[in-house]
Amino acid sequence: MELSPRDRAILDFERSWWQQDGAKEPAIREQLSLSGTRYYELLQQLCDSPAARAYDPLVIHRLRRLRDRRRRARFEGPSAGRPPAR
Repeated sequence: MELSPRDRAILDFERSWWQQDGAKEPAIREQLSLSGTRYYELLQQLCDSPAARAYDPLVIHRLRRLRDRRRRARFEGPSAGRPPAR
């Protein structure tokens, strides 16, 4: 499966959005012409795409790690995945 130009633009944006001034949501709308909700839906679909992983393995690895951490916290509680406090 090939990535579309929009898919590549989403991954490129996710890789570098933090270097821009301002909030992420307005930048998503301005640069990608997507709502924040649609952007995150597409980004989550890309997380499971072998083509996206080949295109930008670091971004995909980071997104999967964050997704797994959120899932674990939802099922195990907010301290899931953290070492015990001393």
